[in-house]
Amino acid sequence: MSSLWAHSPAPGTSRWHSLADHLRSTAGLARRFTAPFGGGEVGYWLGALHDVGKASCAWQDKLAAVASTGRPVGTDHKSLGTRIAYERGLGPFAGAIFGHHGGLIDGPDLQGAFRRRLAEAPGNVLSAERELPGLLPDLSERFDHLVPADWREDRLVGEMALRLCYSALVDADSLDTAAHFQGLASPRVRPDTDLGYLYKLFERRRGEELAGRGGTAIGSLRERVYVDCLAAAERDRGVFRLGAPTGAGKTLASGGFALRHAEKHGLRRVIVAVPFLTITEQNAAVYHRLLDEEGAEPAVLEHHSQADFDDPAAGRWARLAAENWDAPFVVTTFVRLFESLYARKPSAMRRVHRLANSVIVLDEVQALPHAMLAPILDGIRLLVRHFGATVLLSSATQPSFWALDEFKDVPCTDLVHDTPKLVSDLRRVRYEWQLDLRPTLADIADQAVAEPSALVVVNTTANAKAVYERWRDVEPDDVAWHLSTRMCPAHRRRVLEQVRARLGRGERVLLVATQLIEAGVDVDFPVVFRAIAPADSLLQAAGRANREGTIAEGGRVVVFAPEDGGHPPAYKTLVGCTERQFGPDKADPDDVAALGRYYRNVYSELNLADGQHVGQRIQRARQRWEFQTVAEGPMDASTKARDRKLAFRIIDDDGISVVTPQGAETPELRRELEQLIVELRQAPVADLAKLRRLQAYTTSLHPSVLKQSGVTALLRPILGNEVRRGALVEWLGEYDDATGINLDPNLEQFVV
Repeated sequence: MSSLWAHSPAPGTSRWHSLADHLRSTAGLARRFTAPFGGGEVGYWLGALHDVGKASCAWQDKLAAVASTGRPVGTDHKSLGTRIAYERGLGPFAGAIFGHHGGLIDGPDLQGAFRRRLAEAPGNVLSAERELPGLLPDLSERFDHLVPADWREDRLVGEMALRLCYSALVDADSLDTAAHFQGLASPRVRPDTDLGYLYKLFERRRGEELAGRGGTAIGSLRERVYVDCLAAAERDRGVFRLGAPTGAGKTLASGGFALRHAEKHGLRRVIVAVPFLTITEQNAAVYHRLLDEEGAEPAVLEHHSQADFDDPAAGRWARLAAENWDAPFVVTTFVRLFESLYARKPSAMRRVHRLANSVIVLDEVQALPHAMLAPILDGIRLLVRHFGATVLLSSATQPSFWALDEFKDVPCTDLVHDTPKLVSDLRRVRYEWQLDLRPTLADIADQAVAEPSALVVVNTTANAKAVYERWRDVEPDDVAWHLSTRMCPAHRRRVLEQVRARLGRGERVLLVATQLIEAGVDVDFPVVFRAIAPADSLLQAAGRANREGTIAEGGRVVVFAPEDGGHPPAYKTLVGCTERQFGPDKADPDDVAALGRYYRNVYSELNLADGQHVGQRIQRARQRWEFQTVAEGPMDASTKARDRKLAFRIIDDDGISVVTPQGAETPELRRELEQLIVELRQAPVADLAKLRRLQAYTTSLHPSVLKQSGVTALLRPILGNEVRRGALVEWLGEYDDATGINLDPNLEQFVV
């Protein structure tokens, strides 16, 4: 056959994609992505072999037949490369080739799966094999020696290595394919960034910002924390812990540590992850301000979109637009970080290889879900010990991870030497408790009205709206404010800017918020009312009271148990453990020793070490290289379906990512966003830059909203043709200027 093609021409062009060029380009990129963790040659041959099945006469003929229709070829092209890689010494690592479109399958099933496929069309195999010498003249007879020894000797190390290699392969394949369909001369890969330059820029701009603030006792303590973090950054790679209390400047301190440590050790990027029920925008805004330069490509990438690009309903080429974290400084969520790490599908995993040789900052680490701690902590251990990462665990309420088997032998360096003293020096609040009388939400709203300014933190969006509606009738619009994930990020950012500005001028503010206010959000109120919640949430909320230490007698933190308040189902056990350690005549939430007892009590109550616990079952599936079992759960013998309750999940239900142009600040910006949505719907390959532009106007609704009559009609797909979990859709319904998406709160107890 004279010409072999990998892909048909892009719409409106006549340029076909050479198969030989595609294999070479994908192999080169895969080598580049895997070399930092010792798998460069493994990555190269996975890339070189991934599409060799396309050389068969049947595949080429079918491509020619469907080229003008845009339909898929539908003929197997992955099994031949899988067999070659498997039989020549890559063994189960060949699973990356077999899964490069459909996803990694359970390792024990791999050999049977690719052999069955090949047996279905032996003629295709023969015709493709005839082309191999021309396509890959340097094809080796054996690959055994290319696989690092520790990947073969330790099954968990090997399992993680395959995840990273698979990620590198699908990212390389997607980049080269997207370049062809977008008419680019070569794949769009960002040049390596000089992190030393970024660190110096960060230091200079931080110094300029602090220079105008004047000296305070709190400022001196924050500077002490920052200096300690920079000193520790000189240490070897490993696990670090920043246990400074709220208000100690952890965002700047952890950023400075990460950049200096990356410069010192030649690491590739910084990845900052925060809890899923929080505001990523504030941290990202700080880093944007300190690291981005006018006229240059932004150094900071913010990624929290939950759109499922692997779902067939998203469109044939949707995965080419999935985020791959090609930036030197990434701000993301725990959901995106860990559900990507333990996923199995291409678009979710194409960013995972970026974790190797990076500094990973887990901010507010206490919010990691307890049920998933076994695989999360083991993943951290492996990334640090075998794949060159450094991990910083940052929290005012440091969990007792070393009480768990997965972390008990992991060395750790504390960035702050005397945490109890720092806690004492930074103590700025006094606690009050309203647990027995059980006030209503209206009672709490009225108590807040009696204060000069107050923050009320509740556990659900429905509760937040109820408190706000109580204020709306009695307070001016510029006094009463609402903050929840029914509002898009750009809307939430504007509210916080207004709230901070009013507080800074000494003006009256009443703000009600869900838990998202607690994770590093920089506001300073004299009084905080907090609905009863897990101990770490109580302490995080307290960090929003008297944050700058200007009230000599201390700010007030009122912990209340609302008679009519809701809470996420997972709170029940955690609140029970909280009430055993904290409350009237017991410890306050900032007692370091009591917090340690609290965490150990939680781990015991939840039976995290029990062999039947979901986290331990996931670990055993990882030992067996059962990727589909980890991501989607084991097969249920009675239903013949996978039990998703036993799969790896940071959150129980995938949300629906909803774009709200109505949240734009101006009519002109709203029209611009609506035009972007139209362009994304019409494009054969969604543009990643346009998707990134929409993130600031995208929030995630709980799937329960689909049960409400009429809601589905107000959700219009952006990618694909279906409204479903994991979808990216446009909201066509009402969007309140104060509270965001307008839904019946009784049908949506909280938003993802």
